Amino acid sequence: MNDDRVSEHRFPILGSAIKAGLIAGLIFMAVEMLLVWLAMGMSPFGPPQMIAAIAMGPDVLPGPANPPGSNLGVLMVGMLIHFALAVVLAFVFKWIAGALKLQGPMLLLAGVVFGLIVYAAHFYGMTAFFPWFAMARNWVSIFAHAVFGLVLAWALMPRTIRTVREEPI
Repeated sequence: MNDDRVSEHRFPILGSAIKAGLIAGLIFMAVEMLLVWLAMGMSPFGPPQMIAAIAMGPDVLPGPANPPGSNLGVLMVGMLIHFALAVVLAFVFKWIAGALKLQGPMLLLAGVVFGLIVYAAHFYGMTAFFPWFAMARNWVSIFAHAVFGLVLAWALMPRTIRTVREEPI
């Protein structure tokens, strides 16, 4: 028997929320970094550095003394924090979606709304503690958070709903 199936069977919320958080976190970061670079003409390494500053302080923020992407350790801390938050948010969303018994298109819509709520909480509520996030209030961050929520909801859908099966003739 496959170990993944055993752990998923014994702890279904644990395995599926972790996987969904990691998938949604990966897609979010790819979208955010790509759009920051292509649409805004800025370094794609800026967002991970801003996230790393949560733990390391504002001295690691991108700037003349600390060019974006110049410190691999800072980028790794940013990614670690980002993925940890993505998994925590996956647990929260899975709990909310389960409590409301959301399925199908309503689950996906709720995911987008959840992503936008996370955006508001991070870029408006948390700026009291981390004021540098105010500079990232833009359409790229809004879009990336909506995508995060959508992908999170999709990843939490039961596989039987996501997979198109052909019936035997």
